[in-house]
Amino acid sequence: MHPAPSVILFSTLSGLGFGFLAFLGWGALMPSGWAAFFLWALGYGLAVAGLLAATFHLGNPRNALKAFTQWRTSWLSREAWASVATLLILAPVALSDIFALGLPRLIGQIGGALAILTVFTTAMIYTQIRAVPRWHHWLTPVMFLTFALAGGAMLSGRAWAPLLLLALGAVLLALWRVGDAAFARAGQTLGTATGLDRLGVPSVLDPAHTAGNYLKREMIFVVGRKHAARLRRIALALASILPALILLLPLGVWGIALAALLHLAGALAARWLFFAEAEHVVGLYYGARG
Repeated sequence: MHPAPSVILFSTLSGLGFGFLAFLGWGALMPSGWAAFFLWALGYGLAVAGLLAATFHLGNPRNALKAFTQWRTSWLSREAWASVATLLILAPVALSDIFALGLPRLIGQIGGALAILTVFTTAMIYTQIRAVPRWHHWLTPVMFLTFALAGGAMLSGRAWAPLLLLALGAVLLALWRVGDAAFARAGQTLGTATGLDRLGVPSVLDPAHTAGNYLKREMIFVVGRKHAARLRRIALALASILPALILLLPLGVWGIALAALLHLAGALAARWLFFAEAEHVVGLYYGARG
């Protein structure tokens, strides 16, 4: 699949933002005054920036409003409702922390659960797509949720954040291992795609189109195996291993900031691979499998 920058930023920033908002809502940090303002602003800023980035992937950004109408059948619509509900429910909690209003923490706990639900709905947008075998399995939502929880724990300074970051590394390794064999395991071939497998083994004589088109531009993207292997190592080191090691050092808030920057860079690399390595079955019509 074509790794569009807008979708990469959307899924990465919103996941980190909602993960951090969940920990703030749950009371992992109990800031007040300006400290509360900056921490809540960071969480809201990441989440909203991710959501805004998603609108740039639409042909017409005004179509974003239509996403709210299909909640019965569309995970994208469910994500839209879950994200808005999360931001609205957590807003009074943020104001309570900033101005010491003493609002019951139960509201924050509900909002935190909704934040994690929002990340899950984002993951299901991709998990549900049967035409992309690399995404269509249970490890996809696990990866999205682990990124959100590890990022939230890291930004909120939890002592066990390094464990979650290392767990994230294990999830990435499992995701890549399962994903590499997913297309072959799905049993999709040019024959099954065209329905001609009953007559023999078909082959492509001429391309289906003589010029570029939307399907070839968005659904077929080939990344070299050598480049993918290098990017995997970079993503694993930056998103998981290095931040975990940095958090073990007595660097205080500066250590958290450095770990967060490295983690974000690794998350972007991992998310680029998530899209670039995804093989849509429509590629079979063009004699490609990437």
